[in-house]
Amino acid sequence: MKICIFEDEKFDQFYPLTYFRPIFELKCGATKLREKIERFYKDCEVSYWMREVLVPVFKKQLPRVNHWDALKGDDVIFINGRLLLLDNNDIPSLLGGEEVGMKDGSVLYARVKKERMATRMLTDFHSFIGQLQSELPTKEVNFHIISYPWNLVHHNGAAVKSDFAYFGGPSIEGEIHSQACIYGDKNVRIAKGAKVHPFVVLDTTLGPIMIEEGAEILPFARIEGPTSIGKNTLILGAARIREGTSIGPMCRVGGEVEESIIHGHSNKYHDGFLGHAYLCEWVNLGALTTNSDLKNDYSTVSVYMKGQLTDSGDTKVGSFVGDHTKTSIGVFMNTGTVLGVMCNVVANGSVTPKFIPSFCWFLNNSFSKGYGFKMQVDTARIAMSRRKVSLTEEDIALMKYVHELTKTERENAVAKSRMG
Repeated sequence: MKICIFEDEKFDQFYPLTYFRPIFELKCGATKLREKIERFYKDCEVSYWMREVLVPVFKKQLPRVNHWDALKGDDVIFINGRLLLLDNNDIPSLLGGEEVGMKDGSVLYARVKKERMATRMLTDFHSFIGQLQSELPTKEVNFHIISYPWNLVHHNGAAVKSDFAYFGGPSIEGEIHSQACIYGDKNVRIAKGAKVHPFVVLDTTLGPIMIEEGAEILPFARIEGPTSIGKNTLILGAARIREGTSIGPMCRVGGEVEESIIHGHSNKYHDGFLGHAYLCEWVNLGALTTNSDLKNDYSTVSVYMKGQLTDSGDTKVGSFVGDHTKTSIGVFMNTGTVLGVMCNVVANGSVTPKFIPSFCWFLNNSFSKGYGFKMQVDTARIAMSRRKVSLTEEDIALMKYVHELTKTERENAVAKSRMG
């Protein structure tokens, strides 16, 4: 049996998190959505299907990307990359006849025999999935599916617990100082090469704590489980990392963080609160940057999506910040704020707008295009080089595509600012 993890046509419900990656590359817990799927199908060859514009970047990272011929010669189960698999009692079965599993009108999986695959010529992948839905028996299933960015944050604590169990539970191979404290049970994993300094508190009363290879926790930091600290991440002294948080790899984080996901290669070095948020890669939050995650009237939070405000149905929703976006010191983000990719946000003495389009500067309470696309790319190149990562031509081509894709909403915001 072969596995094909695919992103469906709802990728735009996750903007700006999915401008630079397929849905299944998003994180929940210590691992990505696709990694959770892969571990339940260890003996199967895995392929991936994503938007064509992403292929040049991700074919360097993953095998068999948008490779139709790789799916021939065996039975195939197509699995929606929005599926959140937390345990082995909650996975599409490899056994049985041809079948399509549905939830809320979306195809979650399709089990297809090799004979049917041999007869198909691919013109459009989503049309192919639609054909399977019309041809094969369907049934409603009740698996976890991620439909919006805040779902990732909501399930993050449970996903950390699942990852902790999958990786083997408690284990201390790294260094933990004798004057550090594990408060609660011993549900702590400290990987080889990780270091926990004196006067650190690891509080496991609400869930486990994972500290991966090369991570370092400086004195007086407090970490509450369930939490995952990724590889080569630095947690600053006196940081308060609260429950339901995932950080890293390669991040530097201080201040207070609660129930948030910091995807990787991002900095929140100084004080300031981040709650119920998702930060993509190469984000830098200036000192005292803070987001609201609860409205004063305790009503549900609306989030800007696909050109309009959408009710999340949740009272605790923070910010969603795209790749390579930066904030200055003292930026205050409104409840449910969305910052696009490659933005530059400067404090103006009040809270930010609920939405700042990609590639925008927000300065003196006005939107502008800043110094333009070339300088934004140069800034990204410099930021990545500081972590010894190269910005590739494929990366730049994807940035150009997204720059054009977001042109209208950016120009509309700038025009309104000019009108006063």
